[in-house]
Amino acid sequence: MKGYHVDENGYYGIFGGAYIPEMLYPNTEELRQNYLSIMQESQFKKDFHQLLRDYVGRPTPLYFAKNLSAEYKTRIYLKREDLCHTGAHKVNNTIGQILLAKRLGKNRIIAETGAGQHGVATATVCALMGIKCVVYMGEIDIARQAPNVARMKMLGAEVRPALSGSRTLKDATNEAIRDWINNPVDTHYIIGSVVGPHPYPDMVARFQSVISEEIQSQLLEKEGTSNPDYVIACVGGGSNAAGAYYHYLDNMEVGIIAVEAAGKGINTGESAATSALGKVGIIHGSKTLLMQTNDGQITEPYSISAGLDYPGVGPMHAHLFQSGRGEFISITDQEAMEAGLRVSQLEGIIPAIETSHAFAIFDKREFKPEDILVINLSGRGDKDLQTYIDYFNL
Repeated sequence: MKGYHVDENGYYGIFGGAYIPEMLYPNTEELRQNYLSIMQESQFKKDFHQLLRDYVGRPTPLYFAKNLSAEYKTRIYLKREDLCHTGAHKVNNTIGQILLAKRLGKNRIIAETGAGQHGVATATVCALMGIKCVVYMGEIDIARQAPNVARMKMLGAEVRPALSGSRTLKDATNEAIRDWINNPVDTHYIIGSVVGPHPYPDMVARFQSVISEEIQSQLLEKEGTSNPDYVIACVGGGSNAAGAYYHYLDNMEVGIIAVEAAGKGINTGESAATSALGKVGIIHGSKTLLMQTNDGQITEPYSISAGLDYPGVGPMHAHLFQSGRGEFISITDQEAMEAGLRVSQLEGIIPAIETSHAFAIFDKREFKPEDILVINLSGRGDKDLQTYIDYFNL
């Protein structure tokens, strides 16, 4: 195995793999056999990077947050993924996967979404490429992320509600997998995070690795070193974190900090802090850390953030946690919301509530004045304005 990256069998340490029903095997096997060779084609690379530059707006800035830095007495840079087209990092992956799907001859796309950012990013690239798009979304998330639902419909996507279970991200994923089993030939499933059966965690991480690739060159220009002391990101499934960590995974000079949603508190029964509460289990085709009862039933996660209330975590992150390579910190709803307001008022940037969790760590952990921190500002807060308004009575 190559350090903290995936091995040839699709595992990160003991985590990962493809635990799938027989009916899904042809779909994932077709992807597994082709994804690396397609991604290495010179024309694919050219198409991918041209769209990232001209359509998404990359490279995104690496911004020195001087007011936050003064407040917390350390050196804080923000990787501005909120400035990507569609408002978050998610589009890096959907651009890559739609190009891959076209090369595999697929003419229908399905996706799952929680906060709606991945759904919007998928609907966006389907509109761009003229491909039919169906997005599965939990009924509760449809209600709390109404602006993103409207965007998806404007972009021509069909939004199908998931009505089972907690009616959130986990259940939307279940529905998408059912659809894929029923439509194996013409349909590609664009998974939005570093979850699911191999090769998805690796494929999504590779498409998102443009984030850490840019951080390296931008930091070198600004600080004379490509290595920050710490890279910090929020983790639900974990694609924004995987992208920010990717080129630093095996570089032990760089600390990796993952910030999870503690919801109303780790021990309240209303939480999504997988590292603190999870045990080894299998969800959506992958062996990972999973919140579950003693007899193995998945427990319902909770977070005020629609993008972090997933009961598991990507296998890369499970391995980072279990191996000690990554430091995991759990942040409550209240801590995240207050941090989001603070960033808004100190820097003039309203972060997504997912990202606000990452900004809340300064009350939990001290850094040295000379430390260089890069926080992945994974999304903008437009989609969460109603939640902020309700929470703070704005």
